[in-house]
Amino acid sequence: MSGLGTEAWLRAIRERVAPRPSLSLDPHRAALLVIDMNVHFTSSDGRSYLPMAELIIPNVRELVDRWRTIGAEVIFTRHGHQGEHDLGMLGKFFSDYIATDEPDAEIIPELAPLDSERIIRKNTYDAFLDTPLQSILEEKGIDQVLVTGVLTHMCCETTARSAFCRGYEVYVAVDAMASKSEDHHLGSLLSMADSVAVMMSTREILEAARMRRLSHDRAQDR
Repeated sequence: MSGLGTEAWLRAIRERVAPRPSLSLDPHRAALLVIDMNVHFTSSDGRSYLPMAELIIPNVRELVDRWRTIGAEVIFTRHGHQGEHDLGMLGKFFSDYIATDEPDAEIIPELAPLDSERIIRKNTYDAFLDTPLQSILEEKGIDQVLVTGVLTHMCCETTARSAFCRGYEVYVAVDAMASKSEDHHLGSLLSMADSVAVMMSTREILEAARMRRLSHDRAQDR
């Protein structure tokens, strides 16, 4: 991805963190989680616009398209609050919030969910907390999650840790995730890699999906 250091990030992670040979991404077992690609963060019109977030849109889109092509599960989260009563600690920590009925709360048009795809409203960092996400994964028999979206060190990392604690294999697309700075982003990636998640590039993920598809097709031809 132009402008971001995908290879440098992966190199820094793999120099410091041992590989996880027992873990292997299988798109047919993995839900693609698209975290909070709201106008608020990812559009230049958004109040908390992150330039880094706009750069990841093509990679997130490519992953969404691939998951749709193979019939795998795509789940979007949409951060928003119904009022001051549901701000929780975020209301004490920050002075602004995203109201569910304002334009900033909408998912950007480039990643518009299909009618058949789930959109989970959440009001804190953890996409599992007080949401139906775990029930959806259990219903679909899914035991892996691939995390993308924003912000790396906030909602993405918290959701990754929550998934790990619930027994899911966690994979992170390092160049389909963004934060407020490269320092925040890389620091969070290193922390997740050391404790809860396998780091991959979008290219590696797409190649894994292609190889799984080839293996599946060969098995059917036998």
